[in-house]
Amino acid sequence: MNQYIAEFSDHLKIEKRQSPNTVSAYRRDIKRFASYFSDKKISAVTASDVRSFLLYLREEGLAASTVARSLSSVKSFFSYLFTENQISENPTEIIESSSPWRKLPSVLSMEDVDALLAAPDTRMPAGLRDLAMLEMLYATGLRVSELVSVKMSAVDLKVGCLRTLGKGSKERVVPLGDSARVAIEDYMLNGRPALLKNRSSADMFPTRRGVAMTRQGFWKILKQYTVKAGIKGSVSPHTLRHTFATHLLERGADLRSVQLMLGHSDISTTQIYTHILQERMREIHDRYHPRA
Repeated sequence: MNQYIAEFSDHLKIEKRQSPNTVSAYRRDIKRFASYFSDKKISAVTASDVRSFLLYLREEGLAASTVARSLSSVKSFFSYLFTENQISENPTEIIESSSPWRKLPSVLSMEDVDALLAAPDTRMPAGLRDLAMLEMLYATGLRVSELVSVKMSAVDLKVGCLRTLGKGSKERVVPLGDSARVAIEDYMLNGRPALLKNRSSADMFPTRRGVAMTRQGFWKILKQYTVKAGIKGSVSPHTLRHTFATHLLERGADLRSVQLMLGHSDISTTQIYTHILQERMREIHDRYHPRA
């Protein structure tokens, strides 16, 4: 089984051009599946066995979205094995993918965004960098993996846009906006050279050690500023991505444009933000209408 998993991982990485994070998630799901059937050959697994595994995941208390993702990973794995003639039948072919209820993502208010962007100490090089990262994230809706991977060559301050590689190594161009451009330019002139200390780096956002910022590193930075800004609740880099999309739609942006900026391959993924707008309109109506 381990050999099959390794070959499938290479298939995802090389032929499907999936990101390292996606490949890791697939591998984790399939290893859990393999562990559940450690005493069984892969060719002997049946559709009933797969359903038994899904029931086990639910009984373990995993979220519906996690169970659905695990099923998707297992279906892709068996489809690959069948295509490669490693198995004679695909037991997952008759199992329909579930569509779990999707929790609406949390979104920051404009007041919270202003407080968050005011939190970094811009008298310090690291503060200039952190403000530039926060401004870029809110201005573009980048995923955190895309943010920490931004190269100097990908940012064009004259035109006011940046190039990024999203899921499946798909390139897209996203506009920056004036506030982000000012913060990035200030950081590039006064913050980045001080952080690098005569070292060279192609990365836009290095740490004090001169190496590229990691996702985990930015999570910690964001958490610190969330506390400093007095924002209640959990705020993740994805929260700013959701906030970016919601604030655009609230101010009249069309769904197709937001889809392109977010890098969603399917517009149905972007449509979740219309549900957020409906919820907000209902809240406003209930709060302010005299007969609500």
